[in-house]
Amino acid sequence: MPDAVTSHALSGFSEIASGFDLCLCDIWGVVHNGVAAHADAVAALGAMRERGTAVVLVTNAPRPRHAVARQLAALSVPEAAYDAIVTSGDVCRALISARAGQPVYMLGPERDLPLIAGLAVERVAPEAAAYVLCTGLFDDETETPEDYAVLLEGFAARRLELICANPDLVVERGGRIVPCAGALALAYERLGGTAVYAGKPHRPIYDMALAIAQERLGRPIAPARICAVGDAIRTDIAGARAFGATAIMVLAGIHAQDVLELSLDDRRDWLLAQSHQPDYAMPHLVW
Repeated sequence: MPDAVTSHALSGFSEIASGFDLCLCDIWGVVHNGVAAHADAVAALGAMRERGTAVVLVTNAPRPRHAVARQLAALSVPEAAYDAIVTSGDVCRALISARAGQPVYMLGPERDLPLIAGLAVERVAPEAAAYVLCTGLFDDETETPEDYAVLLEGFAARRLELICANPDLVVERGGRIVPCAGALALAYERLGGTAVYAGKPHRPIYDMALAIAQERLGRPIAPARICAVGDAIRTDIAGARAFGATAIMVLAGIHAQDVLELSLDDRRDWLLAQSHQPDYAMPHLVW
């Protein structure tokens, strides 16, 4: 059942900025769209830091934080826009390390290989694997989860555990919606398989982000002084609510086609019908 929260419309983050010491901000869909950075969002993050709010970028990218930092730099997102980055890849590496010595089948594109760099892990063929590491589809431009039905059925029959390095079901890329590892993990669970999730909405990634922020600030941060910004109901908003943070939804992300053209009343009804509601909603992250 949806949680009973009334979402308040924001015209800019500055309206509520004084209430927060920490902002946990999603990246893809909020800070950039996979092709270009959103200048207003980058400026808003910089303004948060100028007023003393720590900014930790929290993303379900299945790569270590340094790889995401390079991507942000390539998109002209300056380091001054954030204090730190935490990725589902960072959490995932800990899960992989706990399985050292077990052969793994890595399901995902070559670009995600930095996820396992330096770890004691042996990549093997599907039939030789002790568990599965899923970072996404091999080609998310042309494939769908249905293309993996036979492979996943084989894993489920052997009761292999699947580590999902990116719980997102879909993501926006240059105005297109493409499937992510979370869609494969969900399909696997529907076959009776067991999936372990490294990123949002699950708590470990939030705990890691909070620990880093508190270390940077040199003091504890009360839950009431934490907000989380994101564009996905299932991951960003659900995760923020479960963590006890104030949830702020950016509407111009993966749900844009559902809500941006609605009237304010219809938009409110749409949000109330979702599994989790944000405390605040705004079309784009702006100051």
